[in-house]
Amino acid sequence: MSAAEELEKLAVKYATEAIQLDRQGSRGLAISKYQRAVEILLKLCALYPNAPQNRVYMEHAESYQKRIKDLQEQVTHQEPLETSSLGKSAKFEHLVIAEKPNIRWDDIANLKDAKRAIEESVVFPVKRPDLFPLGWPRGILFFGPPGCGKTLLAAAIATEIDAAFYCVDAASIMSKWLGESEKNVAHLFQNARAASENGQPGIIFLDEIDSLVGIRSEEVGGEIRTRNQFLKEMDSVVDKNRSLHVYIVGATNKPWVLDEPFIRRFQKRVFVPLPNSQARLEMFKILSKNLKLASDVDFEELARLTDGYSGSDIRDIFQSAQLKVVREFFELGDPADKQSSARQITMQDFRTIFSERKPSVSQEMLKYYDRWFETFKAL
Repeated sequence: MSAAEELEKLAVKYATEAIQLDRQGSRGLAISKYQRAVEILLKLCALYPNAPQNRVYMEHAESYQKRIKDLQEQVTHQEPLETSSLGKSAKFEHLVIAEKPNIRWDDIANLKDAKRAIEESVVFPVKRPDLFPLGWPRGILFFGPPGCGKTLLAAAIATEIDAAFYCVDAASIMSKWLGESEKNVAHLFQNARAASENGQPGIIFLDEIDSLVGIRSEEVGGEIRTRNQFLKEMDSVVDKNRSLHVYIVGATNKPWVLDEPFIRRFQKRVFVPLPNSQARLEMFKILSKNLKLASDVDFEELARLTDGYSGSDIRDIFQSAQLKVVREFFELGDPADKQSSARQITMQDFRTIFSERKPSVSQEMLKYYDRWFETFKAL
C-alpha cells in the first residue's frame, strides 16, 4: 500500500469515528476526530498536488470543517480550563476537551471484564478513596482488534465519573520544533492534575498509543525526549502515595509494539475482544432502536452470521442495510412526498449485505492478541 493510500485510509478511519461520536452526542470527541481527518486530507493535497482525488479531498475537508464550527458553537457556553497555558492556547483547542463525553455503559454492549476493571480502578476510588490505603491503578490499557469499543470505553469512563476528558494522539503532541513536544506532554499532565486538584477527575486518553510510545528501530532525539517526558509524567501520576484522580487510558490495536517500560506503567491491561454472541445480540438492539425492521428479521440468526465480525463491522452492516432500502426508495418511490417513507428492512436485505461484506479482522491476527494477552494480561 502506498503512502497516499495509507493516509487516505487513516483519514477515512478518523472521519468514520467522528461521525459515529457526533451521532452519539459526544461533541468534544467528535471535534477532535473531525480535525484529525481534516489535517490528513489537507496533508494529502499538499503532498500530491496533481492527484485527481484532490477535489474530493477538499470537499470532504470543507464539510468536516463546517461541522467542526457548528459543534464548537454548541459548546461555547462551557467554561474553558484556565489552569495552564495548554487550556488557553488556541493551538491546543482540539487536544483539550472540556466537555464530558455523552457515552454511557448502556451504549456499549457486553465487555464485562473491561467494565469491571474500570470500576475497580477508577469509579470506586473516585467515590471512596478512603477504602484504598495502598492506592489504586491510574494506568489502564485497552488493546484488541480495531472497531471493538476501546474509544467508547474511554469516553464512558469520563461520563461515569464526570471527568475532564483529554483526547491525545501523536499528531496533536509531536512537533517539529525542538523542545515543543516535551512541553506539550508536560502541559497536558499539568492540566489534568490541576483539574483533579479542583475536584474534577482527569482522564488522559492516548489514542493509538503505539504511535507515541511504540518500539522503533530508529529514533530521533525529539522522539526520545518526548517518550522520557511521558515516563516522567506517568510516574508522577501512578505514585500510590498521591491521591490525585488523574488516569491515563491508552488504546492500541498493536500492543506488541509497545515499549516495555510503558507496559509496566499500565497496571490494568484489558483485552477488548471481538463481540461474542451475547454482545452481538445487545448491539443489534442498540443499533435497531431507530430502524424499521420487518417481522422476519431474526436476531439469533444475525448473531450466527456475524460471528467473527467486529463491533464496527456490525454497525456498518446495519448502516448498509438502511442505505439499501433508502436507495430503493429514492429510485422507485416518491422522495418528494414527505408522507411517504422507505420500506422496512428485511432479513433478505441483511443476507445481501453479508454476501458483500466480510469481517475486517482475520483469525491470524486474533492469535497475536491471544499470545500478547497471555504474556502481559493484568485485569
